[in-house]
Amino acid sequence: MQRAAYGQSPPLHHPVPQHVSTVPQLRSPPPPTSQPQGYDGSPYTQQQQHQQPGPQGQAPGGNFFGQYGNFVNDPAAQIAQQFGQQAFRQGTALLEQNVNRFVNVSALKHYFNVTNSYVVNKLFLVLFPWRHKPWTRRQGGGAAPGVAGGSPEAWYFLPPRDDINSPDMYIPVMSVVTYIFVRTLIAGLQGKFQPELFGSIAATALVVVILEIMGLKLGCYLLNISERSQLLDLVAYSGYKFVGVIVTIAISEIVNGGKGTGGWVGWSLFVYTFLANSLFLMRSLKYVLLPENNEQNRGPMQTMHPIDSRAKRSQRTQFLFGYSYIVQAFLMWILCRA
Repeated sequence: MQRAAYGQSPPLHHPVPQHVSTVPQLRSPPPPTSQPQGYDGSPYTQQQQHQQPGPQGQAPGGNFFGQYGNFVNDPAAQIAQQFGQQAFRQGTALLEQNVNRFVNVSALKHYFNVTNSYVVNKLFLVLFPWRHKPWTRRQGGGAAPGVAGGSPEAWYFLPPRDDINSPDMYIPVMSVVTYIFVRTLIAGLQGKFQPELFGSIAATALVVVILEIMGLKLGCYLLNISERSQLLDLVAYSGYKFVGVIVTIAISEIVNGGKGTGGWVGWSLFVYTFLANSLFLMRSLKYVLLPENNEQNRGPMQTMHPIDSRAKRSQRTQFLFGYSYIVQAFLMWILCRA
C-alpha cells in the first residue's frame, strides 16, 4: 500500500544581509618596551617604566594620592595657601582689636589659667573655708607673663594655678552652666520639663549676676575704691555662690525625694552653704575693699590713698559685710527657689 503523493513544499530561503558590518577585534596593548613612546604615541608607557612600585596600598612614586599628590607643590596652590594664612591672621587681629575695646583678652586669660588640682582645692575651699589660712594673694615680681618690658619694680598677682587664693572664672562659668542643667534635669524628673526652661533659668542667673556686679561697682564708686583688675575680680567672685546653690538643690532633691528644697534638710543645707560662701567672700574681697595701707604695700594691692580716714574704712567694712551676708542670702534664696 503506497501513500498518496502530496505536493512538494517550496525550498527554504535564508535571509541574506544587505549591509555587511565588520566587528572590530579587541586586542590587548603590547607589553612595555624600551621605546621612548608607546604604541599609541603617548609617553604613558615611558613614564610607567621609570616609576617603581611602592609599598602595599601605595601608588607608584611613593605618593598615596597618585598623580594628584603633587597638588601641594603646585605654585598656584602655594600662593593660595599663603593668601589664606595672611587673611586669617588679619581677621584674627581685627577680631582681637574689636574685642579688646570691651574686654581685655590678655587679662581674661589670666583667670582661666587653672589646673585640675586647683579646681578641686578651690571647690573644697568654697564649701569649707573655716580653717583656711592665709587669705592674702601671692604676688610675683618682674615682668608679668605675656607682658614685655617688665622691670623688677613691676608686681602682679600670680595666676590661679599658682595661688589658691586667686580668683578664677573657670569655676564660676562651669557652675552657672551646671546650675542651668541641674534645674532643668529636676524639672524633667518631675514631669515639668519644657524647652523654654533653659532660657528662663539662664536669664534668671544672668540677671542675678549683672545686678550683683552693678551693685558692687556702685558701692566701689561711692566709697572711692579703684583698682586695675577690680571688675574681673568681682565678676569671678560673684559666680562662686552657684557652687553652694548647686549643692543645696541637688542634695535636697535626693533626700526629700524630689519635693524641692523645703523641709529641715533643705533649709539646713541652705544656711550652711550661705554661711560658707559669705565667709569666703568676706575673706577674699578684703584685699579689694579693705587693702592694707602701708609703705611696704606694692603693686596692684595698693588701691587706696596711703592715708585713709578711720571713718572711710568703717564704711567700707560695713559695705563688705552687707554684701557678703545680706546680699548673698537674698540672691542665693532666689536661685534656690527659682
